[in-house]
Amino acid sequence: MEWIGFVVGLLVGSFLNVCIHRLPLSLSVVRPRSRCPQCGSPIRPWDNIPVLSYILLKGRCRDCGSRIPWRYPLVELLTGSFGALTILRFGLDATALVSFLLVCALLVVTFIDLDHHIIPDVISLPGILLGLAASFGPGLVPPTDALIGLLLGGGVLFLVAWGYQWLARREGMGGGDIKLLAMIGAFLGWKGVAVTLFIASLTGTLAGLAVMLRRTEGMKAAVPFGPFLSIGAIAYLFRGPELMRWYLGTLG
Repeated sequence: MEWIGFVVGLLVGSFLNVCIHRLPLSLSVVRPRSRCPQCGSPIRPWDNIPVLSYILLKGRCRDCGSRIPWRYPLVELLTGSFGALTILRFGLDATALVSFLLVCALLVVTFIDLDHHIIPDVISLPGILLGLAASFGPGLVPPTDALIGLLLGGGVLFLVAWGYQWLARREGMGGGDIKLLAMIGAFLGWKGVAVTLFIASLTGTLAGLAVMLRRTEGMKAAVPFGPFLSIGAIAYLFRGPELMRWYLGTLG
């Protein structure tokens, strides 16, 4: 049954690319139909087949020949792969659907934050409500855990951001990261917040050091934190028990 998740994920990934491109520009994700961002030509249905069309077109627009960003097939492949993994992990049920929606939101957040250094409220705020609502039904955690996760996720990053701003006299973490971790907490509970934050801090620190070594800005080099929170949350979603044991082991 995993192939169903992969195919559906490829199709959903095509829509996620629209969201990634249009949400930061405050454009509708429904209208107009997909078109080349360079020449404005509408994309033909046979040129909009996930991954396959990119290969057949050799990564270029049929009308103007401009390059199609590599992000488009990457997002489609990632969404398809996570669609298959979701069914493999949770089966074909409502919990799998909730999990897949969380992954889709995190993918959109990741690529928007990488490109624009923002996390749209239109993703995180409805996501918080969806995570809480799902906890009363096919959610990943019970309602009490979801509420604690929401408060812990938002509260921890708020205190970190406030403390950094007080010490450094400049903003170091945006409100989007705070709301994103609150959303993750609503879906994954307080355990998910703890592991997500640990993985995000570890991977984010390593990436930040690499960026500082390559840029002249040094300590002022900006590294978006949203992608690392997404990595931590997705890792916990699929390997939660193992990661929780590992995390507790690091504390002991």
